[in-house]
Amino acid sequence: MVRADARENRARILEVARTALVADGDMSMNQIAQRAGVGAGTLYRHFPTREALVLAVYQDEVDRLTGSVAGLLAKVSPLEALRRWTLELVEGMRRKHGLGDALSSGAHQAIAERTYGPVVAAIATLLDAGKLDGTIRPDADPGDFLQFTAALWRAPSTPDDRAPRMLELLLDGLRVHSPPSSQAVPR
Repeated sequence: MVRADARENRARILEVARTALVADGDMSMNQIAQRAGVGAGTLYRHFPTREALVLAVYQDEVDRLTGSVAGLLAKVSPLEALRRWTLELVEGMRRKHGLGDALSSGAHQAIAERTYGPVVAAIATLLDAGKLDGTIRPDADPGDFLQFTAALWRAPSTPDDRAPRMLELLLDGLRVHSPPSSQAVPR
């Protein structure tokens, strides 16, 4: 069993590292330990290498994101939950991109393989809720949706961020649309 103070130290280190590594990818492990208010030994006991720390930060972000689905669906409609969740995913992917310089290609592959399933399952839950309430097309596929989101996080994060507009187009394509009432009825 992990002691409460050890869990708190780990959580504080992850929070500091998340912010610090995105802002300055070259920040040293010792600087991260200092900012987290722990000794270097504590940091290295939890994360023996820089890559282990970066992977843990990324995994923690994915866990938070995938864990947020039920709460979103309890508060808002499935389409709105999908919108909010996807915007969080986009921000997370942008942060991951900032962390990426600290990872080897093998680590990139390992984290992608480890997180793909949970992310697709979260998307499936959101899509299924919309299919159930009749707002999302029955043929909406979580893998397809995830692939489309790659374009969203690659859109430059500027004052004129295109990702929200692009997401609206994607969500519009997922909506179940009623046929126009003015359609001529064949005789």
